[in-house]
Amino acid sequence: MGRGDTNPTISSDFLYAFAMFLWRTAVSIFFREVRPRGAFHIPQEGPVIFVAAPHNNQFVDMVLALEVWRETRRKVQFLVAAKSMKQRVIGFFARMLASIPVVRAADEAKPGMGFISLSEDDPTLVVGHGTQFTKELSPRMQIMLPKSVSAPLAEVLEVISDRELRLKKEFSGDSGKSTLKVRQKVSELQTQGQPGLEFKRIPHIDQQDMYHHVYQCLTEGGCIGIFPEGGSHDRADLLPLKAGVSLMALGAMANNPSLKVQIVPVGLSYFHPHRFRSRVVVEFGTAFEVPEELVALYNQGGAEKRRAVGQLLNLIYDALKIVTVRAPDYDTLMLCQAARRLYEVPGQHTSLGQVIELNRRFLEGYLHFKDEPKVKRLRDDVLKYNRMVRDLGLRDHQVPRAQKASWKTLGLLVYRLGLLAVWSVLALPGVVLNAPIFLAALAISRKKAREALAGSVVKISGRDVMATWKILISLGLTPVLYGFYAFLATIVAIKAGAPFKWQIYTPVLVMVILPFVAYAALKFGEAGMDVLKSLPPLIVTLVPGQSRSFDRLKAMRVQVTNELVEVVNEFAPILYDDFDERRMLLSPISRPDIYRRRSSGAVPRAQGTLLVHPMTWLDEHLFGWSPSSSRGTSALSGDQDESGGGTLSEDEETDEEHGDYDNVLGYLERRGAESTRPRSCERNGSYADLQRLRNESREQFSGAALASVRADGVSADADGIPLRRRADRKEDPSVS
Repeated sequence: MGRGDTNPTISSDFLYAFAMFLWRTAVSIFFREVRPRGAFHIPQEGPVIFVAAPHNNQFVDMVLALEVWRETRRKVQFLVAAKSMKQRVIGFFARMLASIPVVRAADEAKPGMGFISLSEDDPTLVVGHGTQFTKELSPRMQIMLPKSVSAPLAEVLEVISDRELRLKKEFSGDSGKSTLKVRQKVSELQTQGQPGLEFKRIPHIDQQDMYHHVYQCLTEGGCIGIFPEGGSHDRADLLPLKAGVSLMALGAMANNPSLKVQIVPVGLSYFHPHRFRSRVVVEFGTAFEVPEELVALYNQGGAEKRRAVGQLLNLIYDALKIVTVRAPDYDTLMLCQAARRLYEVPGQHTSLGQVIELNRRFLEGYLHFKDEPKVKRLRDDVLKYNRMVRDLGLRDHQVPRAQKASWKTLGLLVYRLGLLAVWSVLALPGVVLNAPIFLAALAISRKKAREALAGSVVKISGRDVMATWKILISLGLTPVLYGFYAFLATIVAIKAGAPFKWQIYTPVLVMVILPFVAYAALKFGEAGMDVLKSLPPLIVTLVPGQSRSFDRLKAMRVQVTNELVEVVNEFAPILYDDFDERRMLLSPISRPDIYRRRSSGAVPRAQGTLLVHPMTWLDEHLFGWSPSSSRGTSALSGDQDESGGGTLSEDEETDEEHGDYDNVLGYLERRGAESTRPRSCERNGSYADLQRLRNESREQFSGAALASVRADGVSADADGIPLRRRADRKEDPSVS
């Protein structure tokens, strides 16, 4: 089944809507929050290609389809590896989503006979040792070398004999030319008695059927979703983009001159993608049409066609750079995130979108000025401060709130320990009942991660597949486990001599009650974990002799922060010529009323008012240490903090009702029923609605929203979203 049923019948629409319902349910359970950003960029009609990156979370990355469906009710057909479509569960849901199968040549790779080495005079001439090139290879097929030399590929141009063949180009890998590395490895093997390298032969795949389905979808005004990196990975930077997306867009417009294909870059930013109850931001960039001049070049064929494909791929890459957070390595990413946390005003509530934008800005600035002496010194100080924080068992956001031990500290510790006990007792039944699911999902996902890592040359630890398998295992085991519990309950009812009608009702009641028990355990456990994270600074504060360590740590933080602000103020105007005109972060003291947040206490707002209220009330009125207190931020509150490695840290508490679009809430209240709703989206509270209203009210709010700003912030527009470099806006044709 290629595209699925494309007939305008109720069955295909119903299947897609049902799949979206199931997928949203699973995603809502796995993630604490899924936040769209820039959803107003989604075209309401016409052919669209959603180009998403980075591909860090395997099939979970299809979360972008949920946001497109929620905002516009448009269906997105993804390109999915044919190998994955053959899997029972994944293939079933992929067909429900009308996904298009793509046969990947690498999935068809088979070991070749013998060993190979390269000619000393010609790097494109392959010499075989015990090989049968004439039987196993033919022009246009590819040869892949082992992972020991980074698994480079090369296309076969001519098979000369069983012992010789010529490549179209010399071997290349992710880092460019690999000829030297191949020769060094061959020389090393020859000293050990092996004549050369093992190799795999990859057949040439005719993708005409896949392109036909893509062209048909676009011609009908549909939406295509594609991850141009080719495969999922867990790296901090993007992999080289494949040319397939350019061929799809240009080919569709070449086949139908009246077609106007739009491309929407989508950035996926995960906060610990493999962890349960983490967060994700789906950021939609500005849509742009495929330039007509590139279509004209494409129609000329040959070298001009290749040039058109390359130029469009460059446009797509430039557009993706705007909506993704990219770092050359994990350590650099962690360093810039630490600097971003130090740069923020204590108590300043930044939205998820602002966190991502600041991460992106700090990465850009660090990579541009990393060789400057001041930046090098700042880097060393930030790393030293991070080590001090870890040694005390704290999180950075807890350091400014740390105070000397007092009776309030002891009282708050006792209170929160009691609250933790209450949440633990309430969560315990659901945790015990669902423990087999948690343990099985964890064990199997780790096994799949090891298998994926062993079969890939681009993965670092294989975490990109873990979330997918955790969700799949949970979906598969939950009905089985609950059915087993229902069976046991029925047996107990029969053995106890219960009336016949209760013997009949028992399995039904168990199957109905268990999901509610699991949900209660989820919410109570989530509240308990947030309370647990707030305990370390309280405990450390009460340890004798730790006051001096706290004082040194706080002094170190002030020193590093001042040094960071000085560096930003010196170098940011060089990188951004409008840096001094507008700022990113609002002052927490003099914010306009439309920016005020309700007291959120120590437990994140995601748990609801019922769970938050007791802790919030006592923290504020008994101890006076609430984030919303007039005395400032909580000295030792349990705000959500970073819990380990991942794509992004998550030490900021976010507010679902305010977040990226809080500056239009007051305007929405005044507009009321006068608000203009999108034609294809008739639901209240649409993010796209809010973004459109933001654009309409920009001038009205820009003065009030920016009346009081932080003097050392990042340049931003009237909505508090940082501005790009002016030079980028002039040169980048993907931005209108």
